[in-house]
Amino acid sequence: MELALDSVLDLSGLIQQLQSENGAMRLFLLLFPFFILVELPLILVVLLGVLRWKLRELTLPPKHSLYRPRVSCVITCYSEGLDVQRTLLSLCEQTYPGEIELIPVVDGAAVNQRTLEAVRAFHLDPELYPRRRLRPIAKWKRGGRVSSLNAGLSMSSGTIIMALDGDTSFDNTMVSAVVRHFEDPNVPAVAGCLRVRNTWTSFATTIQAIEYLLSIQMAKIGLSEWNVVNNVSGAFGAFRRSILEQIGGWDTHSAEDLDLTLRIKSYFGRHRRMRIPFEPRAIGHTDAPSTILGLLQQRLRWDGDLLFLYARKHSGSISPELMGWPNFIMTVVGGLFVQVILPFIIVGYTAVSMIVLPWPTLVALAVLVYTLYFLVLLLQFLLMLLLVSERPGQDVRLLPVLPLFPLAMFLIRCWSAVAILNELLRRGHEESGMAPWWVLKSATRF
Repeated sequence: MELALDSVLDLSGLIQQLQSENGAMRLFLLLFPFFILVELPLILVVLLGVLRWKLRELTLPPKHSLYRPRVSCVITCYSEGLDVQRTLLSLCEQTYPGEIELIPVVDGAAVNQRTLEAVRAFHLDPELYPRRRLRPIAKWKRGGRVSSLNAGLSMSSGTIIMALDGDTSFDNTMVSAVVRHFEDPNVPAVAGCLRVRNTWTSFATTIQAIEYLLSIQMAKIGLSEWNVVNNVSGAFGAFRRSILEQIGGWDTHSAEDLDLTLRIKSYFGRHRRMRIPFEPRAIGHTDAPSTILGLLQQRLRWDGDLLFLYARKHSGSISPELMGWPNFIMTVVGGLFVQVILPFIIVGYTAVSMIVLPWPTLVALAVLVYTLYFLVLLLQFLLMLLLVSERPGQDVRLLPVLPLFPLAMFLIRCWSAVAILNELLRRGHEESGMAPWWVLKSATRF
């Protein structure tokens, strides 16, 4: 009882202190160390990695690989309709001289007639594309994305397996850019680069286009230089067949991409030369949610899955012995803390500041914090244009929207706290639309 009373008095004293003349500065200093101690070092790690990558690109001659294994592209299809034909055509037109096996897997084909008909209507001309083979699979009962991936894997014959989304098309050099990495036997997987295809459809897609450029294309270049790529995207990832067979393919539950990445990384501590490269010149173009509601629903699933994977399913495998120290630190700091814990700190900080500060002080503090984040964002974006972007003329058009990006990310960070609470209290991953409820309910509970 006395301990509880002391806690209440301490909290009351803190609020009175924050309400004093220097309260705004004290409140800002409560936030500032988190930015300095966590976010800024991660940004510096990425920027140093990007500079290292760019220096190598400028000084070393390009590598030409004669490694040409058969590549099987497992394309998960559910409700893409005619968009899947665009994906198949982009794979047929790859400049890769080896064989490419196209395996579109139509999930729930009994009710997904539009997508099934689009796949059946696609004609692969053997004279025009002599080293391409189409092997469609109609899965009549819906089993979810993991079920489709494993079905495609079981029917494939390639040495390299690509897991692709049915609404994602690719630059024609994609396969060649990815496959060359697998010439190194220490490479179990390669992460591909994703861009937003429907950038200018709405404000939501434009914001996501900026996010993809910074958090995928730029960030993963930097992380790859230190062999700490955080995730091989489910919409575009490539894997050595032997590693998939060794770990049993994809596992039931949602967020199968991060789950598979963490399972592969659990070998890094024992095989110190293993690495997961990111290939920035292997470009995929995907459709992002075009409405605010669609974006929030997507992040409700994505961010809730993070808690499930980090704190429940993989809590025993996130260790330096299994992952090695670099990937362990990156997973704990960049994954568990920044993506799971920091959203609650941001929400709590915002709530406290709104309670204890007068509105003029609150506005001044908000402007100060916004300015700090915007300047860092502007630096990142300009470096992305100068050092990374293969389409700078297209990407520079996003500059006028950049001032709104920190505000959008603040709201998404706050929504992340809602998503994590939804997983914590309601096991939200079991309600994912990525698989039927009976599949998720029958999976092993963690």
